[in-house]
Amino acid sequence: MVKIGNLELGDFPLLLAPMEDVSDPPFRAVCKENGVDLMYTEFISAEGLIRDAEKSLQKLDIYDYERPIGIQIFGDKIESMREAAAIAEEANPEIIDINYGCPVKKVACKGAGAGILLDLPKMQSMTAEIVNRVNKPVTVKTRLGWDDKNIKIVEVAQRLQDVGIQALTIHGRTRVQMYKGVADWNPIAKVKNHAAINIPIFGNGDIDTPQKALEYREKYDVDGIMIGRASIGYPWIFNEIKHFFDTGEILPGPDIDERVKVAKKHLSFSVEWKGERKGLYEMRRHYTNYFKGIPNFKPFRTRLVTSEEYNEVMGLLDEIAVTFQPEVMP
Repeated sequence: MVKIGNLELGDFPLLLAPMEDVSDPPFRAVCKENGVDLMYTEFISAEGLIRDAEKSLQKLDIYDYERPIGIQIFGDKIESMREAAAIAEEANPEIIDINYGCPVKKVACKGAGAGILLDLPKMQSMTAEIVNRVNKPVTVKTRLGWDDKNIKIVEVAQRLQDVGIQALTIHGRTRVQMYKGVADWNPIAKVKNHAAINIPIFGNGDIDTPQKALEYREKYDVDGIMIGRASIGYPWIFNEIKHFFDTGEILPGPDIDERVKVAKKHLSFSVEWKGERKGLYEMRRHYTNYFKGIPNFKPFRTRLVTSEEYNEVMGLLDEIAVTFQPEVMP
């Protein structure tokens, strides 16, 4: 049984990665229905929280059906991060998570996210302040290092464990890699199998099929897997992985009715939570995967990503359901 503090997550939990402008409540809702065990919010600016910025405060919205859930914060100032953690705790998540992995220039080059991997003493001090400030379990998501010459992930894990974090997720790329190349899970395995490490270690990076999930589970001996980009527009991946673990069988992909049903639910909640304009706009990144592999779909996709009215898009989704039934497809 994998545990974070007193939170029990099963024998091999599947986690939804915190993704900016993706891992919002509407997306988390459809992932939860499809088997994810632990989810995280989008990362939230510490400075935004302590200054009551509307965008940051909205990201604190969590719903009971999402639980267990972690709120993830990022920032470069120790005092701001300490106070932001306290504000996040008031929203009553199960976990407070610290982002030490974001590679985006405007974050990392200011010393936040993956930028703090260039200053391990500060990383350790900041983490200690947060652990001491809140009562909830604190976890961390990070990367292998800043670049190939600065991979100190075993030291990072030991430093973080020493000051009290209760789980660590490691993305198998450096900051310099961004999201390019292949994720290297060998350093993740070194952390997991290090004699001094006793907290759960979760692996992240490149898991996009049930077969790969099983391969990496067995090869790298991690306690669980975090999935990010492969879930965008395809929340079914969590149940597909679990089914493959249990049976060795690959589930058939969702049919057109299921794809449309989930896309409509996602869109409806998105518009409700964000307003029509923003909700419609931010759904556009999901449509390619919701309807991936359907022949001759391009004209419909173009209409989905250019339509600017909610009722128009919902009607278009109904049209897609009728057009692409197996018996009417060319």
